[in-house]
Amino acid sequence: MLDPDALVREMCAAWVQPDADHIASFFTEDAVYHNIPMDPVVGRQAIRDFIAGFAAALDGIDFKIHRQLVTGNLVMNERTDVLRGAGRETELPVVGVFEITDGKIAAWRDYFDMAPITRAFGG
Repeated sequence: MLDPDALVREMCAAWVQPDADHIASFFTEDAVYHNIPMDPVVGRQAIRDFIAGFAAALDGIDFKIHRQLVTGNLVMNERTDVLRGAGRETELPVVGVFEITDGKIAAWRDYFDMAPITRAFGG
């Protein structure tokens, strides 16, 4: 079982070539994934489906972690997500908060501004 720091880093790295099943495997069955500007997604299967839909519009995402802090089962990172797709790259500054339970992500909250995504992908 990976420690919380390594778990989050490995999950972030998986988005380079997003495989929804693989990424969903990092989550607990009842996990909550919340991109704060949007509604939360609840449950591993719903998270998998969300990732599959999101990833279909992209070639991949490079999570460039600038800082990552861990205290117990809480991981926070400051990063720039580089969304690759539609013939362009879009940089998105993000702060992520992860709660880890039994070696899996039980909650993931990302805080970011939707404006760069709206400009790049039209909504």
